[in-house]
Amino acid sequence: MRTIPELESAAIRRALATIDPVFRDGPQYVHDGLSARLGVAVIVKVETINPIRSFKGRGTSVAVRALAAAGAIGADRAVVCASAGNFGQGVAYAARGLGIPALVFTSRRANRGKIVRMRALGADVVEVGEDFDEARAASEAAVAAGAGQLLVDGEDPHIATGAATLAVEVTDAVGAGALPSPAVASIPVGNGSLINGVGSWLRFAAPGCRVVGVQAEGAAAMTLSWRAGRPIDTPTVTTFADGIASRIAIPAAVELMLGRVDEMRIVSDEAIRAAQAELSAELGIMVEGAAAASWAGLLAGPRPDGPAIVIVTGSNV
Repeated sequence: MRTIPELESAAIRRALATIDPVFRDGPQYVHDGLSARLGVAVIVKVETINPIRSFKGRGTSVAVRALAAAGAIGADRAVVCASAGNFGQGVAYAARGLGIPALVFTSRRANRGKIVRMRALGADVVEVGEDFDEARAASEAAVAAGAGQLLVDGEDPHIATGAATLAVEVTDAVGAGALPSPAVASIPVGNGSLINGVGSWLRFAAPGCRVVGVQAEGAAAMTLSWRAGRPIDTPTVTTFADGIASRIAIPAAVELMLGRVDEMRIVSDEAIRAAQAELSAELGIMVEGAAAASWAGLLAGPRPDGPAIVIVTGSNV
């Protein structure tokens, strides 16, 4: 497992104290109904009760502040990114708080509600291409032409640092006796920041917990890459779960996954839709497709022999 300063335990712990408080301390509890369904205690970690209804605010809070502190962005130099919607909302929210312009590239097919929200948060949103990866290419071209500083989800380790802080909250509760010690954490995988962050922290604080990533069968580039030990792209991406719909693997993220991830599972869109409906009904909140992959992955694989963590990563349906 390659170690980097941003994903050392002390750095993750420090990051928790710097994240905008609106993104910290999301609800976490053992859910009786889901536990009965799986046959073991299910720890639900809800990351949707915040201004962008997604966990992405944690990582973008850390990354945007780091870029600002380094002088890479400022009032006259924008932070530029590509996004399916949630990451862009997080970037826009963090940039607005610092008085920094945000330029977000997104696919013409992106979730309309997410686009509206990014603009409401002050981002200049450019709709281009037919999928996320075409939008990402456009963001890179814009930065090459002088548009600002590029921030890539999955590539900048500060994003994973921020994502890891949600796992800190879980293990702190375990240490306090409020939650059972987890045997497995099921994590939706898009560009890899979440699983690399959570995997880094759990290797330190809960080494006996298996880290399992879940992807849609129509967007499995990171799974193929992890299994091969090298980046493998796919020619197309087909899934309704837009938050994890990526056909190009981020090399830096693939490298970090090695040693931090124990297993990758691929599930069908049908399984994700069923998991989405079940979670929404059981939790009484909206759960977006990408978030439901966490539950779908647990149901698809061998049942765990101990408590399982389900991270509800977003509710932008």
